[in-house]
Amino acid sequence: MPFPQLTDKLHALEAQGLYRQRHPIDSPQGIFLQREGHAVLNFCSNDYLALANHPAVVKAFKEAVDTQGVGSGSAHLICGHHSEHHALEEELAAFTGRTRALLFSTGYMANVGVINALVGRGDAVFEDRLNHASLLDGGLFSGAVFKRYAHTDILQLDKLLATAAGNKAICNKLVVTDGVFSMDGDWAPLPDLATVAKKHDAWLMVDDAHGLGVFGATGGGLLQQHGLNQDDVPVLMATLGKSLGTFGAFVAGSEALIEMLIQTARTYLYTTAMPPAIAAATRASLRIVITESWRRDKLADLVTRFRAGAVQLGLPLLPSASPIQPIMVGDNQQALAMSSVLLSKGFLVSAIRPPTVAQGTARLRVTFSAAHEAHHVDQLLEALQGMAQ
Repeated sequence: MPFPQLTDKLHALEAQGLYRQRHPIDSPQGIFLQREGHAVLNFCSNDYLALANHPAVVKAFKEAVDTQGVGSGSAHLICGHHSEHHALEEELAAFTGRTRALLFSTGYMANVGVINALVGRGDAVFEDRLNHASLLDGGLFSGAVFKRYAHTDILQLDKLLATAAGNKAICNKLVVTDGVFSMDGDWAPLPDLATVAKKHDAWLMVDDAHGLGVFGATGGGLLQQHGLNQDDVPVLMATLGKSLGTFGAFVAGSEALIEMLIQTARTYLYTTAMPPAIAAATRASLRIVITESWRRDKLADLVTRFRAGAVQLGLPLLPSASPIQPIMVGDNQQALAMSSVLLSKGFLVSAIRPPTVAQGTARLRVTFSAAHEAHHVDQLLEALQGMAQ
């Protein structure tokens, strides 16, 4: 048998409750899914504003396929940069209040590409310990001095930056953080981070993948909510596959930043551009994000309702005001068992285990969509109550 070592490792993962499986979905994304022949009420999607199957978004996609085809043909710098890409970049720049924006094919590629374009040997990068894997990998791949500070610990970051400032061998300093942390649901202290980064002449990069669309008066994310501009946060990254319901990612910032990324970001230079129809669909979803603020209001109401009910049940929640509401379990096998019981009752809730989260912090990650109703929240709470008993 080839690769016997791999087989042994797979068995070990299964024994530790860390084995992962894919389960095909036979329906469009939404709060109700067809999963392996069964209808389930979905509480694990990042489609926070219920736009992944919105009629206007689907229509824009189909119309663009008719006029521009499916594939983009090549990388952006060869012949793959279509008019829909260009229009979307301009609209995202205006939406985020920045000079320019640049599309990437995935969020992982955006984070790795940006960090590696900005820092390398002789530089330093500072990251929150709970940052997304793509941010951590970007820092590690860069070859820069790599420092992690305790989660949201401004004082420790301040000390690390002060030490780096005194090191003449270090040139550029980059502070990197998630806006909303994807597994805990809490926020980075962005105003404080902006202040301490400026104090030490460091750049600040924020990945607002889970904040864009959800927060801010027009859905501009945590930066809009905090009133932080391009000078405060020079590098903004966000994805299009969560609140905007489509696919891909973008980076927004100054003219110099975007031009540097076009010239040097390897994950931009050496990959095929997203299909132009995806860009057209995203333009449609962006208009909905801006104009339909009721989606954000409803999300906030659903989160409040769930948290109030969870407190009454004594469920161990983390402090989160976002649509991400983790229920802490601890043991991997127990988290899997709870997810399985919920599935048997018709609820799809993911069990999150290491290495996605730290050892001993397995959890159920409950997420909400603007398409959920109050009675859906109550039904989930009732199912959780039964499990608690």
